[in-house]
Amino acid sequence: MTRTAKLLVAVAATCAALPAAADAAKPTPTGATAPGQVFFPNPVQSLGDGTLSDQKDANYAALAAAYERKTLTNLDGSGTLTGTYARVESETGTPARNTGSGFIYTRDQDQFEQVMGYYWITQAQLYIQSLGFGSTLPAVNKRQQLLRIDQYGGDNSFYRNGTKKLTITLGKGGVDDAEDAEVIVHEYGHSVQDDQVPGFGSTLEAGAIGEAFGDYLAVTVTSAVTGETAFDEPCVADWDAVSYTAGPSHCLRRIDGEKHYPEDVVNRVHADGEMWSAALHRARGLVGNTRLADKVIIAAQFGFAPGTSFRAAALQTIRTAASYGVEAQFRRAFTERGFLG
Repeated sequence: MTRTAKLLVAVAATCAALPAAADAAKPTPTGATAPGQVFFPNPVQSLGDGTLSDQKDANYAALAAAYERKTLTNLDGSGTLTGTYARVESETGTPARNTGSGFIYTRDQDQFEQVMGYYWITQAQLYIQSLGFGSTLPAVNKRQQLLRIDQYGGDNSFYRNGTKKLTITLGKGGVDDAEDAEVIVHEYGHSVQDDQVPGFGSTLEAGAIGEAFGDYLAVTVTSAVTGETAFDEPCVADWDAVSYTAGPSHCLRRIDGEKHYPEDVVNRVHADGEMWSAALHRARGLVGNTRLADKVIIAAQFGFAPGTSFRAAALQTIRTAASYGVEAQFRRAFTERGFLG
């Protein structure tokens, strides 16, 4: 696998478009809590500094301001990183444990990536719930996600559901993938689609939509949780990418590119997905309300077929958008990108 080929093993059924519904109140985290230390979402974004580098996992001085103390929620009280929506199943090094002061580690300790994985998966699910999914709308991926941290030696990450274990594996090499919240949430995007549409991604175009949604979800969740959008928001995984891109802007991919269908199709899911993610990003801007746009985008996926085409997915999303009064904005975004003639 190439570094820009985050593995999609997504799997998915078809449902009707969802009716309009009001936003639910922000969900109240349940279960035990504990202090934790994380990147929020990663050092490049939080410090606004694209010159940072991995330096072999060193905890060097320039990164000190990138750490933030956050409350880990929805824990089961066992003292391990096990909770309602995430569980660290296996890891490199000593498993993280709360011995009374919480889960406070730095990046030169293997446990830091474990905390990152738990925190950001839980935050992604709580954000989705805050849009109404699981209360006024059907639940989306409201299940425990298993995590394997730093157990894959390649510089790549992937989601698998072949054994029904809902496992996200976050690899190492360069910047360890679990140090960047956008890599974590990208992979969670595959789990979201797997829950909504079992078998999803059975064609090249459906696979491209899967990669695009992962990129879009990574950006929109981290922006919503941190409240920060100032530093090159459309750049995906700009901390992880310092290890394999030349810069000066380090991006795994972008969600604001200029690719147009069909002339820019290269039949590679990650590259072709940039057309779909750019349409979603454009629609979000036209709607002018990120939470509303995100609700439409996620709700529409219940109506996708496992092997959907760009055009069919665009039409399904527009039908869903009509229920929320934003049909014109989504139609314009998909038309500009070439998915609708």
